[in-house]
Amino acid sequence: MGKFKFIETGISGLVVVEPTVFGDARGYFMETYHSGEFSEAGFPMAFVQDNQSKSGRGVLRGLHFQRKNPQGKLVRVISGEVFDVAVDLRRSSATFGRWHGVRLSAENKKQFYVPEGFAHGFLVLSESAEFVYKCSRFYDPSDEGGILWNDPGVGVEWPLAADLDVRLSEKDAKLPRLADLGFAYE
Repeated sequence: MGKFKFIETGISGLVVVEPTVFGDARGYFMETYHSGEFSEAGFPMAFVQDNQSKSGRGVLRGLHFQRKNPQGKLVRVISGEVFDVAVDLRRSSATFGRWHGVRLSAENKKQFYVPEGFAHGFLVLSESAEFVYKCSRFYDPSDEGGILWNDPGVGVEWPLAADLDVRLSEKDAKLPRLADLGFAYE
């Protein structure tokens, strides 16, 4: 062990991952995932799909989940900065409805492991950001769901600067509040 630091968030299964970065005058090298080390740390997972998106400042994607085939995600930023959020949707969890957020950037190289059973989203804080993530299950558009990004019942404290205009997709702007969702993972 030793290439990764796993930082608990206070919500079971949800962790911030800090990789060890080896740098010199030429640049840097780091491992972003190692199945043995993640398993040894208590996070055994298999990933089946990698995704990448690029978004401009103020774009907010989320808060998304899949109903029947929930996805675990290991997320990171390779260019720019985002505020990344996960909301616990596990009804049997003591932290149901609670959220945790973390700044992810190309500079800090932090990652966020969002296990199955959570809604997930992010807000772009830099002029643009490239966001990459590994998924434990394949994306299925017929299985998607979501909750409203600014649901007062969840109370995510997004870092909204005075000059930041939040830009949502039409679909995300119409998502329900958690209390009106009528869905939770068991």
